[in-house]
Amino acid sequence: MADGTANIEALPPGASTVAGERLRSFIERIERLNEEKDAILSDQKEVYAEAKGEGYDTKILRQVIRIRKMDRADRQEQEALLDLYLSALGEA
Repeated sequence: MADGTANIEALPPGASTVAGERLRSFIERIERLNEEKDAILSDQKEVYAEAKGEGYDTKILRQVIRIRKMDRADRQEQEALLDLYLSALGEA
């Protein structure tokens, strides 16, 4: 069907049970992953709160983490463009 739902009536006898079990497996796996993701997000929030309690700026911490994920060449290119744009605006 166009809306993404399965047409169970068109399946042969017994197939709906197998499809239902497989569907339930996907749903349960996704639910477990969401629970794990929520736990990780909670842990991250605690670490940021701890860092903030010790005087660190959490915005800057997030920016450092984002930058560290980047490829060195990409980071250097972005920094060069940032400098160019700021210079063009008379801000550098």
